[in-house]
Amino acid sequence: MRKKMVAGNWKMYGNLLENKQLLAALVAELNGVREDVIVVCVPYVYLPSTQNELQNTTIAWGAQNVSQYEKGAYTGEISASMLSDFQCKYVIVGHSERRMLFGEDNDVVAEKYVAAQRAGITPILCVGETLEQREAKITEQVIEQQLMSVINVAGIESLSKAVIAYEPVWAIGTGKTASPEQAQEVHAFIRAGVAKQNLGVANQLIILYGGSVKANNAPQLFAMPDIDGGLIGGASLIASEFITICRASRH
Repeated sequence: MRKKMVAGNWKMYGNLLENKQLLAALVAELNGVREDVIVVCVPYVYLPSTQNELQNTTIAWGAQNVSQYEKGAYTGEISASMLSDFQCKYVIVGHSERRMLFGEDNDVVAEKYVAAQRAGITPILCVGETLEQREAKITEQVIEQQLMSVINVAGIESLSKAVIAYEPVWAIGTGKTASPEQAQEVHAFIRAGVAKQNLGVANQLIILYGGSVKANNAPQLFAMPDIDGGLIGGASLIASEFITICRASRH
């Protein structure tokens, strides 16, 4: 039986006071929920304070990006070993905003995935299509390319130490959401593709949906057989919303 997982992506929001209040609310309501995996992925500079607030709780923390390089003259970059210093358990790689705004292609994403795993950090690998790609009916082709770029470098077994997040780019921050059936169709395609190479890995692989998940649509999305939880953007910054979404994953 696969675990359910809900991961919050704070993006470039928050400050020390707001974060403290948000984390306190999450701990009060969600600490001790061991059957689920609950994660908050915070801006780099808030990793120390987040670690301080969440250590000795069952809520994990992670980062939103990582360098593909181990060390060196890469001004402004953060390595996986640096994340490990703050006991990061997870890191998001290949988010559509990194791909589109910062030019990260499939090869760079694959390098970041490998760098995270080398440091013992679980990558949350984001895949997904744009509206143009969906309308051109090449969604599956795009996602297969994104996945194979990682599998070709790291091997299919590496997915046993990873999480995949399907994020239709056209549904991020737009208020649009893929219907539960649309999302399920892509999740099933991803799992079937992995199963062709390794059925055991496919059966245990956590595949999250990320695309304007809210408290009011989470139950319908999470009820789908191949949707194992969510990668939550804006709603993860509102304690009541995020708590409700986390509770929806249990049913």
